Amino acid sequence: MLELAILGFLAEQPLHGYDLKRRVAQLTGHVRPIADGTLYPAIKRLERAGWLTRRTEPGSRAAPRQMLVLTEQGRAELRRRLTEPEEMEISDENRWFTVLAFLRHLDDPAARDAVLRRRLAFLETPSSFFYDGNRPVRAEELDDPYRRGLLTIARATSRAELAWLRETLGGTD
Repeated sequence: MLELAILGFLAEQPLHGYDLKRRVAQLTGHVRPIADGTLYPAIKRLERAGWLTRRTEPGSRAAPRQMLVLTEQGRAELRRRLTEPEEMEISDENRWFTVLAFLRHLDDPAARDAVLRRRLAFLETPSSFFYDGNRPVRAEELDDPYRRGLLTIARATSRAELAWLRETLGGTD
């Protein structure tokens, strides 16, 4: 998720590490704050892979700034990751949001639609946070108001996303 976010933000424009960290934190929100000890090793990995480079620019004060720039290989890797997201990137909401945030970088509408259809199929599969054997438990079946609330909120979120996906895909299922 972090590497995809780095590639995605750098596809939009070169960024200083601090600006990149702020944007990633805003995307992931309070759920997954990002520490320097996580971000900078990821940047180094991407740099070693040849997916980004550094460019020195004059700083606003005396010190020059190291700007991170996406390479053509990095753009290709971003497109690959967006075209072929892992199953967890389709099923995990936070990872899915990262894919969705950068999906516009896929130029091929059919490739974008294929990714959206995978998410649609995932959401259309009956599931729950709680099960009775292999059967998903519905909110209406629970006496616990907090678990019922969790399922009610999740259902509302899923319905909104399903409606958006169907509309975006032109009403096709």
